[in-house]
Amino acid sequence: MKRIFDLFVSITILLIFLPVGIVISILIVTGSRGGIFYRQQRVGKNGKNFWLLKFRTMKPNSDKLGQLTVGMRDPRITKIGYFLRKTKMDEFPQFLNVIRGEMSIVGPRPEVQEYVDLYTDAQRRILNIKPGITDYASLEFFEENRILGESENPRETYIHEIMPAKLLLNEKYLANPSVGHDIQIMWKTFLKMIS
Repeated sequence: MKRIFDLFVSITILLIFLPVGIVISILIVTGSRGGIFYRQQRVGKNGKNFWLLKFRTMKPNSDKLGQLTVGMRDPRITKIGYFLRKTKMDEFPQFLNVIRGEMSIVGPRPEVQEYVDLYTDAQRRILNIKPGITDYASLEFFEENRILGESENPRETYIHEIMPAKLLLNEKYLANPSVGHDIQIMWKTFLKMIS
């Protein structure tokens, strides 16, 4: 049931979003050199790696300077990238990941291997389900980039403060991973985005 729901919603959203997506794509390629999409390897269900898709919001090869984005004034972010990140529209290509079966619309946000390697055995339980585009942690840490930008050591802040808090919120979802629960989280995400 969840898979059918994910497919139906993802295809519908992508069809509605297509004209906006074309405009965004043009702005990305005319605003800075590089491709439209950014691919990053993330850890999915059962620890299997996959390529997560986003609209490119940074200059090419920026991830070589660090995995974390430190604030909305990170000099690696492009002009259109600021807007896409603030509105979370850079995440829309992940509906393609959902269609491919690598993600669900709602579920724990997928991490890079570097941070998954730091999970305890109990925390690794979140790898038993597909990762998602949004979840309780996404809502709670909607302005994560700002928090990291204000930190003297963003990586340490992420590892010791943000990541454990996110994993605790993921436990809340794991207790009831249902379509009804998904709809509630999706609605809250929509309200957060437009606010």
